[in-house]
Amino acid sequence: MGTSTTDGPLEELLAPVVAASGLELDSVTRTRSDAMPLLRVVVEAPIGADGIDSDTLADVSRAVSKALDAADPIDGEYLLEVSTPGAERELTKVGHWKRQVGRLVRVKLRAGGYVSGRVIDAVAGGGDHTFDLMIFAFGNGHQQGGRVFQNSFGSADGFVVVV
Repeated sequence: MGTSTTDGPLEELLAPVVAASGLELDSVTRTRSDAMPLLRVVVEAPIGADGIDSDTLADVSRAVSKALDAADPIDGEYLLEVSTPGAERELTKVGHWKRQVGRLVRVKLRAGGYVSGRVIDAVAGGGDHTFDLMIFAFGNGHQQGGRVFQNSFGSADGFVVVV
């Protein structure tokens, strides 16, 4: 089984390429294994956009491939995968949560238990790598009022499932 690592230098190389396509770079990871190494580039539509169609994804994939060929930052052969994030990924950045505004979610809390409700907003907090997540919480099918969760980038309160 392989190991995955985030690749900051490749993110710096590819962010402007992705931005030129009208998208945002979410992450770049390398997976090393005995098989062919994999370079996974995850792109997202800007906040407020409807999503990414297959033609746009194909265009950005070609642009990323061309930039990697020109810069040649990776030794040897590798597989390139350019995709959008999955529906069940961990939401660890304020931008991830902003894309969920208006959606119903179920959040598994680090302290135990779950909160279900509609995401109202996500706002950058006062400390380093913190943000406030506002969910209008429901309980037993009844409104329980808004509840604010404080969270840290990279160590989410929980795993979010859109319901």
